[in-house]
Amino acid sequence: MTLDNSRNFKIDLLRGISICLVLLLHYQLSYALTDSPLRYLFSKEAIRALAINGNYGVTMFFVISGYLITSTTIKRYGSLRHVSIPRFYLFRMARIFPCLLVALAVIAILGLLGQPEFINVAQPGWPAVGMPLAVLSVLTFWHNVLMQHAWYFNYAMNIYWSLSVEEVFYLVFPLLCFGLKRQWAIAAIWALAIIIGPIYRSSHTDDEIYFMYAYAACFDAIAFGCFAALFADKIRLHGIAWRLTQIAAACLVATVYLRGIDGNEVFGFSLIAAGTAVLLLGARNDNVPAWLKKNRLLGAIRWLGRHSYELYLFHIVVLGLMRSVVPKGAMPYAWKLPALALFLILSAIVAGLIARFYSEPVNAWLRNAFLRPLPPAASLT
Repeated sequence: MTLDNSRNFKIDLLRGISICLVLLLHYQLSYALTDSPLRYLFSKEAIRALAINGNYGVTMFFVISGYLITSTTIKRYGSLRHVSIPRFYLFRMARIFPCLLVALAVIAILGLLGQPEFINVAQPGWPAVGMPLAVLSVLTFWHNVLMQHAWYFNYAMNIYWSLSVEEVFYLVFPLLCFGLKRQWAIAAIWALAIIIGPIYRSSHTDDEIYFMYAYAACFDAIAFGCFAALFADKIRLHGIAWRLTQIAAACLVATVYLRGIDGNEVFGFSLIAAGTAVLLLGARNDNVPAWLKKNRLLGAIRWLGRHSYELYLFHIVVLGLMRSVVPKGAMPYAWKLPALALFLILSAIVAGLIARFYSEPVNAWLRNAFLRPLPPAASLT
């Protein structure tokens, strides 16, 4: 495992924490860590609080994504108003589609081979969905909408709802920036998304497909990240007051996370997003002590963060194949922790190999082939 020290320490760390929370959630839903040898160390309630609220990890991903897209756009074009719409879309496509196409192909092939966790299965009282329509909904970013009409119908594929949320936001993002021009007008749209989020969730608290997966339920988190990037260079961030603010934000995120989603469907996601945005405010200019950069545990989490997209797409394939061998709920008590370690290791190996030998080279090739560097004058306007 190698780390690129030129990468942003805090962003990779937050990404790594987020993907770990997602992986824990999916393993918990499959094999119940709440009934494992971890009970010798922690209470059932504590294990459940840590493992079952991984959708908050997705919210953290949304915030980080909004921060990165906005800060990268400003860096690349000089300001939001000068964004090149075709280049913006090509950059997104080069990053998103190569890995996604492979993941969908693997799921479709395993489904055709009869692997149960990769087959579309109509839930009682819900309509059946064909594989072509399911794949199309992922590739055209309305899989979350399809789930509203068909519930959970494909174990491995349904987690890709989050890509639908992100990419619809980013389909609109450059159009708003180019069309509105003025920063205050763009920010007003983001503020509107932040206001709409809890209002929408409050009217759907009895249906997780809506309050967790709908566009309006999630855009607020991405908007929080956009705001963090917009104000990162405009707020003086230093001294003990700033450190205390960061500690308070971390405590807020941890507290809201451990309190759980149940009963906090309306504002829980907003608070997680706000706390994560504050943590990101100083990401550009935080001086990270050398001993933290050398810490092996943090280094492992940062590595997971760097490969979080590949992990997100392919860990569910690893877990789905494990469930084909040991069905959901059938993992023997003594095997649960070794199986968790195996799941994490295999997921990391698959993600690392795909990143090194496929997604990163293909991403670089696509950008070199279709995205010529901007001339210096254009990049500074």
